[in-house]
Amino acid sequence: MKLHFTHIRKRTNCPGFTLVEVLISFVIFGMATAGLIYGYVMANRMAEWSAFSLAAQSAASQGAERARAANWRPRDYPPATGPGTMDELPASTNGLPVITNVDYFDIPTKGDPTSSDFDSWVTNYVWLTNVSTNPPLREIRSDAVWRFSLTGQIYTNSVVLLRAPDQ
Repeated sequence: MKLHFTHIRKRTNCPGFTLVEVLISFVIFGMATAGLIYGYVMANRMAEWSAFSLAAQSAASQGAERARAANWRPRDYPPATGPGTMDELPASTNGLPVITNVDYFDIPTKGDPTSSDFDSWVTNYVWLTNVSTNPPLREIRSDAVWRFSLTGQIYTNSVVLLRAPDQ
């Protein structure tokens, strides 16, 4: 017995895609979409890190300017140190900072910009070092130490100034 397949059309005459072609196109589309979403998430993360880093740099600058604004007249006699005297901030001893200040970042982390739900803190350390006595010169170093909330990694922003005495 012989079968005749004269009623079956050839593949070249059928328009459309096979199931394998459709599945491969879905995989390619999924990979492209995942890449776009990953790029968006990373751009958002870098923008948030930049906001925190700029706020920390501002905190370090504020600490350095606070120390620079203190009274320092090393040629006055008799020497006196402490608030309201000729040297309001004496140089650091034993490697300890002269000023330590803990504050929060002024960046809301959730919701609208007027909310006050801060969860990120910055610690500012200020060291004063006498570089030379003739001429009198002092180094002011301000470090702002902060933790990035998304990764938990600790970062430090620093400002270093050289200061001459008050006239």
